[in-house]
Amino acid sequence: MIELDLSSQIADLRSTFDDITAVVDVPRLRAEIADLSEKAGAPDLWDDTANAQKVTSALSHRQSELARITAIERRLDDLEVLVELANEADDEESAAEARTELQSLQTALGDLEVQTLLSGEYDDRAAIVTIRSGAGGDDATDFAEMLMRMYLRWAEQHEYPVKVMDTSYAEGAGIKSATFEVDAPYAFGTLSVEAGTHRLARISPFGSADKRQTSFAAVEVIPLMEEATEVEIPEGDIRVDVFRSSGPGGQSVNTTDSAVRITHLPTGLVVSMQNEKSQIQNRAAAMRVLQTRLLLLQKEEEAAKKKELAGTITASWGDQMRSYFLYGQQLVKDLRTGYESGNPSSVFDGDLDGFIAAGIRWRAGNKAEAQA
Repeated sequence: MIELDLSSQIADLRSTFDDITAVVDVPRLRAEIADLSEKAGAPDLWDDTANAQKVTSALSHRQSELARITAIERRLDDLEVLVELANEADDEESAAEARTELQSLQTALGDLEVQTLLSGEYDDRAAIVTIRSGAGGDDATDFAEMLMRMYLRWAEQHEYPVKVMDTSYAEGAGIKSATFEVDAPYAFGTLSVEAGTHRLARISPFGSADKRQTSFAAVEVIPLMEEATEVEIPEGDIRVDVFRSSGPGGQSVNTTDSAVRITHLPTGLVVSMQNEKSQIQNRAAAMRVLQTRLLLLQKEEEAAKKKELAGTITASWGDQMRSYFLYGQQLVKDLRTGYESGNPSSVFDGDLDGFIAAGIRWRAGNKAEAQA
């Protein structure tokens, strides 16, 4: 006789779910969806393409967030029914299904709970990720390409749209740098914990002495700003260079000088774009990214000045945030959170959710301590 009792576990899940929906403020979310739906239905919406894309993207993101919440609520109701049926029918197969669904819901609620920690000013925006190779020669450029593939696979597994905006290929292996956009709800808040210096230690495939090689790559994550109107850039502060888009090995994939590189002379910031077909489109995209970086730089300088005046020093990310060991003990370890994985192949194949969740909780904990 089966006596399946999951009442206490289900009660815990409902309590967590109630806490999450309170933070999310579901009535406000429904009101935003209604407002955006009305705007999206306006007959003249597409007279302004940029605004139309902004409205439809915001609507899609909020609908996705609400759908995720309502799906979990429905699954909680269904789980209670499944437990009742398993006990009434004395059905071990239904009982096993109920236990599996309980574990799945615990994971789903954990993921949703992490999202409620994303309350920063720009956390709900799409993300622009830039990867740059550091010290380490061919190993570093190869490592940069491995990281790019890792993030693209992670986005693919979550069905997040990605657009590669610029890639600079190395003369040997891998890439010097790459920039891509991840367009998903809370992409910036989620991926921002990946920013920092990543270190790879392995037996180099490019050397003949079978010696261990350490190489580095930097990851930068900024939010996608539809209009960074707070930052005005005088024409005299920038230098614009145009060149032909190119692929691996420098082979031309474009017969016109459509790629654009913008250098901000006062700060030395450089942004390159070659994804779009026209020079005008690439310049507009590059300017938007440059404005975003300058806006964030401005805010960082203001925050640093406030900290200096206050005479306090808070915890920082540091230069090195994660190490990947591909020799001897196979291990990937986050140096901030202590989270680790003994399966580097899986990590490089996009299995990042554990690292990201740990990073978000770590950041939220540091923020709470600083405010205490």
